Formats: sequence, structure tokens, C-alpha cells
Amino acid sequence: MDQNYKKKKPNSNKKIFVVIALFVMVFFTIFLAARNKIEMPIANKTTMAVISPFQNFFSWVGSQLSYLKGSITEIQYLQRQNRQLREEVELLRAQNLTASEYASENQRLRALLGYKQVAIQFDLVAAGVIGRESVTWSSVIMINRGTLDGVANNMAVVTEMGLVGHVLEAGPNTSKVQLILDPRSSVGTIVQRADSRVAGIVEGDMNNPTHPRMVNIPKDADVQVDDAVVTSGFGGVYPKGIVVGKIKEIHNDEGGLLKYGVIETSVNFEKLEDVAVIVNSREAPPEPLPPIIQTPGTETDPNETAEQLKQAQENVQQAQENVQQQQQQQLQQAQEQFQQNQDPFQQFQDEQSQENLQQNDFESSEGDAQ
Repeated sequence: MDQNYKKKKPNSNKKIFVVIALFVMVFFTIFLAARNKIEMPIANKTTMAVISPFQNFFSWVGSQLSYLKGSITEIQYLQRQNRQLREEVELLRAQNLTASEYASENQRLRALLGYKQVAIQFDLVAAGVIGRESVTWSSVIMINRGTLDGVANNMAVVTEMGLVGHVLEAGPNTSKVQLILDPRSSVGTIVQRADSRVAGIVEGDMNNPTHPRMVNIPKDADVQVDDAVVTSGFGGVYPKGIVVGKIKEIHNDEGGLLKYGVIETSVNFEKLEDVAVIVNSREAPPEPLPPIIQTPGTETDPNETAEQLKQAQENVQQAQENVQQQQQQQLQQAQEQFQQNQDPFQQFQDEQSQENLQQNDFESSEGDAQ
């Protein structure tokens, strides 16, 4: 059986070789016909019929591969572009937040600057709120100004809206500020209304941390809701005239003899970011007089009035110069007259002195003769 297998094995190898050779020849012939290298009409038709499905298949595969490659390239480009756009959006968002913060800070500082220009009786040092004490969140804040900036203990702290508190402890670069909301704080105040002027003390309320109270008000005192309350200047810590707030509610005290008012502060302490320390204060200048209301028919032209005033000033100056010239002339004449009166008197004195000398000489001659 092994011998028969050995005899059949070479024959099978020859058959395989012949099949491969025929396949190669047919494929080569078809390829040359497709390339128009040989002219075989029947072969061309056969070649086209045989090769056309393969061409279509390879063309479709090639187009799909090109489309896939283009899609992958486009997806990669879109991913890069999307990542860049995300980064730009984040950057623009951060810049927008920064610009908004700068705009808000600029607005607050402009408000403080406007207050500084109006309150010319105060020397102010601007400061920023950098922290709050966790235990006394509504009572004490930290600011970024200290003794190196001219800040000292017991200096009043304000905003353009009104009173904030006073410096509790001043360090070299930072300071603690006790707010008027602190129950330990006391501010001498007065009702601003002209026909009231009732004095009292504003202090923090432990039961209502956001609204202090104005206490020690007599029960029959003329105090009304919505009355404005300002500092009275008593005590020497807070200058007079700083706005504290307005009276929101009025209640009778437990004793029955006094009453107190709940104050709605003019400063929003929950949004407190920038303040100003009053390092020096002077008496406020008087308010300018209101313009005089003129009777109809007697109005005067402001330009004409100014021209008349200028002419009157020139006339007064000319009259003063004339008076000075007359005084100088009179003084000069008096000096000349005095000089003229002095000359005969001097001549008389000289003659008298000469006679005295002669008399003395005569007497001394007689004495020698004797």
C-alpha cells in the first residue's frame, strides 16, 4: 500500500502544477487583453466579462477606503478644532469673569471716589475687605490697611452709603473693624428730621443680627417710621452727620418709659467688599445759599449784574488809589512846610550861639588882664 501511495504522489504533484500553470496563463492573457497589449476579440469580451466584477469590486473597495480615510481625517480635524474651541471658550469665559470683576470693582471704587469728593471734611483711606471672623461673622471684618497706611484704633469706617463701624485693632498691614451690627458696639445718633432731632444710641441686637436698634428714646419723643438716622458726633469716635440708616419699626421698651427703633442700615453688610477709613475729619463747610427768588418783573440779567459788580470794584479801586495819592501829596506838603519853618529857628539858634561865644571870649580876656 505504501508503494502505491509513493507512485501516486508524483502524479498528484504534476496535476497541481499543471492547474497552477494554466491559471497563471489564463490570468496573464486576461491581464494583457485588459491592457490592450494583444488583440483577441473573443478574449477581450471574455476578459471584460470576467474582470468587470472584480474591477467594480476593487473600485468600490477603493472608494470606500478613500471615503473612510477622508472621514477619519475629517473627524480628527473636527476633534482638534473642537478641543481648540473648548479651550478658547474656557479662556473667554475666564476673561469675561475677570472683566466683570474688574468692572464691579471699578464701579465700587468710583462710588468711593465720588463720596470722597463730596465729603471734603474727611481724609479717607480706601481699603478692601479681606476676611471675616468665623465666630463673629456679622460683627467683625478684616481690611487690608493698617498703621503703615495711617490707620489707627477707633477710626470710623464708612462706605459711600453710610456708616460701617470703627477700627477695633490696627496692625501694620491689616486691621479689624467692629461693625455697628455688633451688640458690643454703641454709636451716638440723632434723628435727621429738622423738627425732631431726637438723640439716641444705636447698638447691635443679638436676636436680630442684621438690624441694630436705636435705644434710649423717650416714650413721647417725636420719632417716626422712615426717619433718617445719622451720627451725632458724641463720643469722639464717629464724626457728625454720617448716615446710619432709617427707622423701620418702633417698639416700647420693657420698662414702659422708653422706646426703641429697629434700624434698617443704609449699608448692605452682606455685600461689603470695599470701605474707607476716616483718618482725619474737619468741620463740614456750610451749605451754599439757595438762589434768591426774584419778584416777577424785577428779574436781573446775571451777565449785567456781573458787569455792574466788576465796574463797582474798579471804581472802588480807583477811589482808593486817588485817596492814597492825596495822602502822599499832603504828607509831602507838610514835610516841606516843616522844613521851611525849621530854617529861621535854626538861624536864630546859630546867632545865639555866636553871641554866647563872643561873650565868653570877652569875659576870659578881662580875667587875664586883671
